[in-house]
Amino acid sequence: MTFPIQRRASRRIYVKDVPIGDGAPIVVQSMTTSDTRDIEETVKQIKRLADAGCEIIRLAVPDKEAAEALTTIVKRSPIPVIADIHFDYRLALQAADNGVHGLRINPGNLPRKEFIRKVVDKAKERELPIRIGVNAGSLEKIVKEQFPNDICSALVESALLNIRLLEEEEFFNMKISVKASYPPIMVEAYRRLAAVTPYPLHLGVTEAGTLKRGLIKSAIGIGILLSEGIGDTIRVSLTADSIEEVTAGHEILKSLGLRADSADLVSCPSCGRAEVDLHGLANQVEALIAKIPLPVRVAVMGCFVNGPGEASHSDLGIAGARNEFYIFEGLEVLQKVPQDQALEAFKAHLERYIDENRGMLEERARSAGKEALLV
Repeated sequence: MTFPIQRRASRRIYVKDVPIGDGAPIVVQSMTTSDTRDIEETVKQIKRLADAGCEIIRLAVPDKEAAEALTTIVKRSPIPVIADIHFDYRLALQAADNGVHGLRINPGNLPRKEFIRKVVDKAKERELPIRIGVNAGSLEKIVKEQFPNDICSALVESALLNIRLLEEEEFFNMKISVKASYPPIMVEAYRRLAAVTPYPLHLGVTEAGTLKRGLIKSAIGIGILLSEGIGDTIRVSLTADSIEEVTAGHEILKSLGLRADSADLVSCPSCGRAEVDLHGLANQVEALIAKIPLPVRVAVMGCFVNGPGEASHSDLGIAGARNEFYIFEGLEVLQKVPQDQALEAFKAHLERYIDENRGMLEERARSAGKEALLV
């Protein structure tokens, strides 16, 4: 059983050929950690992230040399490239001329509004979208003075000020973010913004932290908003390998039924009844299903007590006992096998299940994330 999420209605924009907003599938983004001036390493990271499921990549552009490197990087990137610009608007102009597919600017770091106007003119010329990226840590002075003790209101006001500035230049090809490191503030800021603007929203908890802490903060903040239909692109910001960001992004979407383009794994947390290495088995099965591009649901259970019953919503499962393993489909036990043959037997049943149910799985993938829009 699924519980469809009604997506917020928003404008449609494109980052190269990737649609964003207006009911398009929610896009998973990340950012390279390499020095953009190092072309080979940057391209290597982009390809690695694309293989992991990253759909748009953002690159830091701190100086002219990095902006120049974009000429080569963009040509070699398998996914759209967004230039991340701070402080120097001229780098945005250079990045646009060098072929990027979008610009991210933080208005609080571009002190003069005429600089933003120059970026807008270039974006118009190149037909590029702009993300207005507002962060709690880098708000304009005037906004901070207006809301000295209300970061949430300051985030929203900063975004609205800059939206109006772009609209005055008759520019509407934009998406917006209002990120904070404290999830409740971030959630409330996005809720307020979603109610008063038609533009697609990019979600994220900025400076979320290391892998474990950052995953929890991001899952809470991004997950709450997505469950309310708010959000069109996401980035899980982690002080960790960027691959972890992409994996986490897809898992958040899958957990909410907003993506179904890969296999899913459920496994019990183990208890004193478990007579097998449940953690090892779960990791082996997770590796087995990692490259399956269909939304087959697989369960790994530590004993037969919790086997078919608690995992009945899965397509196929395996449960361990001391001397034998049970492979089951729904409530039906398909096979009992010795422990040393369990993984291979399960793999064979999984391949058979996918072959026999490919049409159903493809339809499940198509239907995920296609909920009706709110009016």
